[in-house]
Amino acid sequence: MTTTTDTPAAETAASRPLPRLPWNKHLLAIAVLAVLLVPLPLILPSAQASVAVRVLIFALMSIGWNMMSGFGGMFSFGHAAYFGIGAYTSAWLLVEHRVSPWIGMLAGMVMAAAFAALIGFLALRYKLRGAYFALATFAFAEMLRLWATNSDFVNRAVGYHVPLRSDSSWWWIQFEPASPNYFWIALALTVAALVISVQFVRSRAGQFTKAARDDEDAASAVGIPVMRYKLVTMALSAAITSVAGAFYVQYFLFIDPDLAFGSSVSIQAILPAVIGGVATIWGPVIGAVVMGPLNDVTATVLRNPPPALEFLQGRSGLDVIVYGTLLIIIVLLLPKGIYGTIRQRWSRR
Repeated sequence: MTTTTDTPAAETAASRPLPRLPWNKHLLAIAVLAVLLVPLPLILPSAQASVAVRVLIFALMSIGWNMMSGFGGMFSFGHAAYFGIGAYTSAWLLVEHRVSPWIGMLAGMVMAAAFAALIGFLALRYKLRGAYFALATFAFAEMLRLWATNSDFVNRAVGYHVPLRSDSSWWWIQFEPASPNYFWIALALTVAALVISVQFVRSRAGQFTKAARDDEDAASAVGIPVMRYKLVTMALSAAITSVAGAFYVQYFLFIDPDLAFGSSVSIQAILPAVIGGVATIWGPVIGAVVMGPLNDVTATVLRNPPPALEFLQGRSGLDVIVYGTLLIIIVLLLPKGIYGTIRQRWSRR
């Protein structure tokens, strides 16, 4: 007489070892890139160095968005909520209580992660998917914008001005305007976000999250706790995005509800990943490198257009037109983004 034992599906899925993916090459590439970029602010003029800092802010925001919407498959149109939480938490602690921005950055990460887990639980609990999930994230971001605009607790629509210090300080993240330290801090934060992204994707949580993204019903059928891993992904994504907000405040020394929670912030988080390649490690970085200089290029064209484009002089909104045109071209010609398409064609060889 033979007996059979039925292993629960959840135990089987959780105990099965995952294949070790060749992610070390990404970590090596990140290290090499970081070393190569360290002397960049010492070489560039101050104006171009400022553009480089903005590129890193865009990249940091997009890495956070890509973790949730690319690897997690939960399209967010409300990442301004997490950016704004990081910005306002850091600014409020600094201005009102004289707390170091580093501590404010950590507090913002905790607040953003908790908020993401809350709205994620509510959305997933009521089975919001696709466009409905995206609209829910937008609604929560808009709710925060309206609350900040009308709340005395965060200084209403006036926002916060970071008080200037008479001396440079790493502890207070405040230096001379042209200091390369801003670039180095932004670079360190972006490198850390890339490393976290790589480690997440290669981890069991990342693999289960991607499995749920590809087929949520099948993932649930084999015992993967889908909601748990989605909430972890959302919290991690929000924490990374909040760091961009906290650093933004220290670099520009000002924040208000529109700058923190406006829909344009969410768009700035989405576009680099879409242009570079959604659900890839390097897509957000490549997209940020493409997007970052566009503001300066379009501003230059508007100030001193060539003879053939004199009709553009003094007109506003050119940057939006360029963003829209570039996005249409990318979607039509490179549907997987720049890096995603190149990687796909290379793998076919």
